[in-house]
Amino acid sequence: MNYGDVQKLSNSAKAKIQLLQTNGLKYFLRAVMAGFFIVVAVIYSNVVGNIFSSTFPEWGKFLGALVFSIAVLLIVLVGGELFTGNNLVMAFGAYDKSVSWADAWKVWGVSYVGNFVGCLILALIFVAAGASGLSDYLSGVIATKLSIPGVQMFFRAVLCNFFVCLGVANGIKLKSESGKFLMIVMCISGFVVSGFEHSIANMGLFVTCLCLVPGVSVAAMLKSMVIVTLGNMVGGAILLAWPLRKMSADK
Repeated sequence: MNYGDVQKLSNSAKAKIQLLQTNGLKYFLRAVMAGFFIVVAVIYSNVVGNIFSSTFPEWGKFLGALVFSIAVLLIVLVGGELFTGNNLVMAFGAYDKSVSWADAWKVWGVSYVGNFVGCLILALIFVAAGASGLSDYLSGVIATKLSIPGVQMFFRAVLCNFFVCLGVANGIKLKSESGKFLMIVMCISGFVVSGFEHSIANMGLFVTCLCLVPGVSVAAMLKSMVIVTLGNMVGGAILLAWPLRKMSADK
């Protein structure tokens, strides 16, 4: 990254904390909208997976991964505050000393809560709309997801946000919308098809499954949320943000 790209990320971090401090409601609504966009992707991806599950499951997985990219595309192109993307941006700003670590934690906390509210609202609307007949399909998805060993779950979350934040970084760096589209789709579909774990996507999925799948363990879901959230933070704030800043050219 050249100095101009460093400035873009640092300025983005400063803009986030300034908006939160000057207009908290506006910032929170942006976080809610990001939660909406994530659930749009969760719905789209799982409906596609369900359609192909009995005939060509491998195509269902691949196409479901591709369409999941709509989440970050909407966040970057329309606007929204995503916790996992903020792990990169705010940590980068803290490493660059354009914001404090206290600022970073404030943005992370508010965006996480706002994302949950958005996921909760849209997931409940999806369930009320009939959930596109996904009950049987989701029972298999959630059983597989909650059976992942804790260590694997953590590292899948680390890798997930490494991929996601690569997409976010390219969305900030690139100027053309076509370039942003291509790189975001490549990065986001990569984490989905690989079976990595995204904390905010899991919020929408877990709410939906609690409503549709009998016998799902709330304790197992909460354990998963803690592990995956921590893994996502490590993937974005340490595995990617730190080396990006250290390898970048100074003024």
